[in-house]
Amino acid sequence: MRKKKPTGPQKGSREKVDWKALDVVHPEAAGIDVGGSEHWVAISPDRDPEPVRCFGCFTVDLREMAQWLIDKGVRSVAMQSTGVYWMPVLEVLEQNGLEVYLVNARHTQNLPGRKSDVQECQWLLKLHAFGLLNNSFPPTNELRIARTLWRHRGNLVAEAGSAIQRMQRALTEMNIQLANVLSDLSGVSGMKIIGAILEGERDPWALAAWARPEVTATPEDMAKSLEGNWREELLFVLEQEVELYRFYQKKIVDCDLQLRKQLESFGSTVDLQAQPLGPKPKGKKGSRNAPQFDLRTELYRITGIDWAQINGIDVLTAQTVIAEAGVDLSAFPSEKQFASWLGLCPTNEQSGGKILNRRTRKVVNRATVAFRNAAATLLRSQSYLGAQYRRLRTRMTPRSRSQRAYAPANCPVAESRLPCSSRNRETAIQGK
Repeated sequence: MRKKKPTGPQKGSREKVDWKALDVVHPEAAGIDVGGSEHWVAISPDRDPEPVRCFGCFTVDLREMAQWLIDKGVRSVAMQSTGVYWMPVLEVLEQNGLEVYLVNARHTQNLPGRKSDVQECQWLLKLHAFGLLNNSFPPTNELRIARTLWRHRGNLVAEAGSAIQRMQRALTEMNIQLANVLSDLSGVSGMKIIGAILEGERDPWALAAWARPEVTATPEDMAKSLEGNWREELLFVLEQEVELYRFYQKKIVDCDLQLRKQLESFGSTVDLQAQPLGPKPKGKKGSRNAPQFDLRTELYRITGIDWAQINGIDVLTAQTVIAEAGVDLSAFPSEKQFASWLGLCPTNEQSGGKILNRRTRKVVNRATVAFRNAAATLLRSQSYLGAQYRRLRTRMTPRSRSQRAYAPANCPVAESRLPCSSRNRETAIQGK
């Protein structure tokens, strides 16, 4: 008699698995390949006979693109953060109620090919439909305004500094060695002496008399430094650079007024009358490039933290971090994600049980630069952050010292703003 074959699953048998079947996370998705002159949009083929379309870059074209996506039942859109071309697209899509995923271009270039615009938008559609893309940090509208103004102010300050350097070069070419007797050419004494030179004064002792009593150089050294060859073309260049410097200073003041107006629109965290701001800590000097209004009080009202009490951080550093990351850090689940967004985390690439690379990613982030500059001032700080910096400094490379000293895991202020943080605001204010 023949034996009956077992009907149940046998030992060692394998069930067939459909590896092609992936869960669709965003069924109503679309992919946009953003460009400088045109945008390519791809949707599911079952929604339109022509699933890939090209739209122009004008506002009318962007509104037409948003309306077409809405008519086809699209609710979520993915696009790459390409330069600044994505900003108007994001604004128009959000105004029409669409969910926009702004993804990092590195996360979509792991496979070869996909070089054409049509294939790129279709590839973005597939990745987004299967939920394989992560959304970038979404700044609010008020944060975008503050960020734009603060970045523009930084550019104006940099241009003013470049004008000072060109002024000093013109003086050096005429052998006017003011840089050797004055610590700051753009100070009161330096600008008065330069003004007298442009008015036609050539007597060294008469020019040296414009120096303020606080100048440490002797009158004899001042007079020696003001003897040179007064070349007409260099005097013309000097006059032009002085005018540019004063022009940039005026624009910085105008930008400060607009920035103050924008900061006043932020909600208050503390009542200044019930909890007034304490005195400024000793030993912290104000920067010459600080805004022409009380930025420390504004930041205290917005965040509830006196940033001047933290070692290594001044109001300029605090404003840079707030302009880039905002006040509400709930978008980051923990300090680990925040440190990764800053680009301060090691990559830890492993293969075969060996670590291949631990370097940090190259991230263009102004908040990261602000934290690194703040960490560089902690070498002689008698505080917790200073001790942490000196401890890490003994066993770290010069490049990674500033990265770890102000990493969010070590910085009480950054950790206190995160939703999962266990540190309270009083600890952050004390900087312990």
